[in-house]
Amino acid sequence: MQRSGPIVAFDFDGTLTVEDTFLAFLKWREGPIGYAANIAALARAGLSYLFDRDVSRMKVAAVRQFLSGLPRAALEAEALEFATVAAPILLRPDALKAWRRHKAEGARTIIVTASPEEIVGPFARGLGADLLIGTKLEYDADDRVSGRLATPNCRGPEKVRRIRAALGEDVRLAAAYGDSDGDNEMLGLADEKFMGLFVARPGKPLPG
Repeated sequence: MQRSGPIVAFDFDGTLTVEDTFLAFLKWREGPIGYAANIAALARAGLSYLFDRDVSRMKVAAVRQFLSGLPRAALEAEALEFATVAAPILLRPDALKAWRRHKAEGARTIIVTASPEEIVGPFARGLGADLLIGTKLEYDADDRVSGRLATPNCRGPEKVRRIRAALGEDVRLAAAYGDSDGDNEMLGLADEKFMGLFVARPGKPLPG
């Protein structure tokens, strides 16, 4: 990041948005029938998840099933199109109000998310984020999605590891916003911690 100023971190899915962005992207990309067929093909992985609750393994299975072999350029183009149509119905109005307030006060606003950076990237650019930290997809020698992750799933302790890798081991956040236990460690880096603060949905009035 080139600017100075306090750092404010936002989780993305469920915090800035009303639902999981990666799943919303897959539903949009595949359509109802294609999405249902691919979900059915993930039945074995879904059954394993019921026992081990391994979110990372489930994400890898979804990436392999839905995106394996897709050229990077095609994925990025689709992600941009998705963000254009989905932002008005995904982004929480009260979260956007807080985001804009922090930016107006001179803060450096960053997004730290478990969703793939390729999917969240267009949203982050549209919001003017100073930094996006997310899960990275792996690409093969032909620059196609390999079906694996290039980094660990960016949740829990991994969020802290990635923040420190990007901003320094002694980094301190002025504030952090999250909505799940996958954000607890990130909130632990912050002077002000907000869990589940945003509840507004697009098209509905702001609370209060």
